[in-house]
Amino acid sequence: MPAEQKSEIASVWTRPRRQREQLSREQIVGEAVRLLDADGLEALSMRKLGTRLDAGATSLYRHVANKDELIELVVDEVYGELAVPAATGPADWRDAAARSAYSLRAMILRHPWVASVLGQVGLIHLGPNVTRMSERMAAVYGAAGFPAEETEQALSTVISYVIGMATSEAAYLSLIARSGRTEREFAASLRGSEQGSGEREPGDEDPARAREETFDYGLQRVLDGLGVRLTAI
Repeated sequence: MPAEQKSEIASVWTRPRRQREQLSREQIVGEAVRLLDADGLEALSMRKLGTRLDAGATSLYRHVANKDELIELVVDEVYGELAVPAATGPADWRDAAARSAYSLRAMILRHPWVASVLGQVGLIHLGPNVTRMSERMAAVYGAAGFPAEETEQALSTVISYVIGMATSEAAYLSLIARSGRTEREFAASLRGSEQGSGEREPGDEDPARAREETFDYGLQRVLDGLGVRLTAI
């Protein structure tokens, strides 16, 4: 084919949707998310996904060119789960920022694989959900009073904290799942080990609540720091 006749698709978001096909992009993305949730990123392949959809890999390639495009799609799909409340001004920005952070944490814990692929998603060709939610989160910090040149930095600081903490939590929960025990049973076994080594028993607290309290403590301290910065602007 002559060079002038070649049509290169720059991004999955500019790829035209195929109509009247038995397999849709939505079906592909939905099944890919379920595969990732169940088996992790290492298990994702076009061949395995095609098998789960009872379709050949060739059928998938009509909608996505490669695994990288598929990752862009699934990341955008789960970003659509975020709940980002609006902040109307300096008085309510902190509550909106905290609720957004909790929503991001919850999404990562539902889809532990997402944290490890965020860096793979092209920063030029962002999907509609990632774009919309990023803009909504940035607006929260803009409403707080951060100047335009600091809004993204403030948002990135909070997001980095959330991703770091949630990734650690997700790894811990995966370890528990592989053990075949509940989180409370796993925590009890750790307390038993500590007692055996002479450590003081920390008490029979709810481990899920303890994780949330730890997350919230760090989040509030990050927001404290941003609040101090606002007073200096």
